[in-house]
Amino acid sequence: MIGRLSGILLEKQPPHLLLDVNGVGYELDAPMSTFYELPPAGERVSLYTHLVVREDAWLLCGFASQAERRMFRSLIKVNGVGARLALAILSGINANEFARCIQEGDSSSLVRLPGVGKKTAERLIIEMRDRLKDWASDSVTVASTASLVNGALSDPGRDAISALVSLGYKPQEASRMIALVNNDEIESSEELIRAALKAAVN
Repeated sequence: MIGRLSGILLEKQPPHLLLDVNGVGYELDAPMSTFYELPPAGERVSLYTHLVVREDAWLLCGFASQAERRMFRSLIKVNGVGARLALAILSGINANEFARCIQEGDSSSLVRLPGVGKKTAERLIIEMRDRLKDWASDSVTVASTASLVNGALSDPGRDAISALVSLGYKPQEASRMIALVNNDEIESSEELIRAALKAAVN
């Protein structure tokens, strides 16, 4: 099991990362909560990882904190929740807030997340409530000012839409979400995605 990687961040195209570890390039998928914490491309970064082994592919997922990875591992134990959906959930809501929704049975907030319908929300609450009953509110630190990269992508709007589609939103829905938050003050796709996801759950 690959539990942690440290190396040079070569590329970041949400939700995908390319990390150079001693000359070996590792492709990872990460939730947007991790992207908000990443340094600019070319700098060194350390990520906690989880390797998902499927019949058709191996998927390596990266996380900024151990708590975030722990929540991902709890999510993929739920019947019908795979790695892609787990990453999408953690992109739309931070781990502390998700734990609160589970503990309080707040299905109305959960159904706003990409790929989560009413039945999935109910299943998450039923299967995870006991698992998360001792989740500490301070187990995940969410930065108030994220480390973002301005101008890192050639077309922020297009790349933001592509990332939202990868997270489970339909193309038309992703386009509408970005159109609602896009303005001249936002210069990077990561900022656009963050604003769109925040607006979607509020």
